[in-house]
Amino acid sequence: MAIKPMLLHRRQWLQAMSGMALLASMPLASGATTVPSPQFAAAWAVGPELFVGVLQLPPHADAALHIVHAHAIPTRAHGMTQLSDGSLLFASRRPGDWLLRVRPDGSEQWHWIEADRAFNGHVIASHDGQHLYTTETDLADSQGLIGVRDVHTLEKIAEWRTGGMDPHQLLLDTDGSLMVANGGIPTQPETGRRKLKLDHMDSSIARLMPQAGGSIAGQWRLQDPRLSLRHLAWGPTVAWAPQRRWLGIALQAEHDSAELKQRAPVLALFDGAQLHATPIPPAAQWQGYGGDISCQGTRFAVSCPRADQLTWWQVPATPKAHGQCLYQDSQQGVYCVSNDSVLHPLQPSTATLWTGGNQQVRQWPSSNAVAGSADLALDNHWVQI
Repeated sequence: MAIKPMLLHRRQWLQAMSGMALLASMPLASGATTVPSPQFAAAWAVGPELFVGVLQLPPHADAALHIVHAHAIPTRAHGMTQLSDGSLLFASRRPGDWLLRVRPDGSEQWHWIEADRAFNGHVIASHDGQHLYTTETDLADSQGLIGVRDVHTLEKIAEWRTGGMDPHQLLLDTDGSLMVANGGIPTQPETGRRKLKLDHMDSSIARLMPQAGGSIAGQWRLQDPRLSLRHLAWGPTVAWAPQRRWLGIALQAEHDSAELKQRAPVLALFDGAQLHATPIPPAAQWQGYGGDISCQGTRFAVSCPRADQLTWWQVPATPKAHGQCLYQDSQQGVYCVSNDSVLHPLQPSTATLWTGGNQQVRQWPSSNAVAGSADLALDNHWVQI
């Protein structure tokens, strides 16, 4: 996602921050109570300046997102997560070199990666909360790694191979295993984000077992090697195997032909045993680019920012059926998608999902605009906290 320069001047932003701090410090009238609006760990830009921190929805839909607190960063951030102690962890966009922890008191803890490694944009905590897992690339051979890090110091204590190149997002399963999306795009240290040798792509989903030293317990690939598996979201239970959950994967097509890209799927589904791409409707114009992904009830939502569309998908009810595109909703520049699963850790929420675009934040299933976002440029992801 390209962050566009905004017209908000730094002085205006600082004045807004000061005003919000003053408002936050004012005592409530006796007996008054407030219902807190949803807050999100997020990354954004104000003009050329980059930030991470916490954004809050305003009390009225005609108001802008509130900046609760902001922390300047040297390069774009990508993924973020909240740890059990309330602190927030932000990972730099690939090929990245920093992690930033923001503690509940607002203090910062920076960590810089080793010279022969690069961060790939996502980080999560282990099942017991004692370690962090980061997706990384070994710059010597371009192979993918999971960095295992101490949750307190952020220092690496181990690393595991992911069975492919360009590992991107990763999620924990209920048994403590790791599901990792290997994007499969070859890159080299000196070329940064430039994609090379796409005819050698090897994208996959891999299951790693932390309890067995990160060994690979399974690996699955799509038939089309030019589809890069990138972002992940857990969905509902599988109808014919209730012990398993659906895993939705947002896809990004890397075909040489624009026509093939236009026809490419934006969603793949994994039922715990089989991985397959979900066909798009004949008239879809999504440019083969699935951005973020989240789940609401039995539906996955995949943002398609290059087409300004949020797409909705129903999981199949029988083993041999495909997922179905239910409909699409227009939202300019829609990318970041988050549900309130923070309130329902074991099941995808059936209540609320939030999407951020160039001009507004919208709430689903009502599709209401609940905040303006034009004063800052939201980046690829956010997480409700």
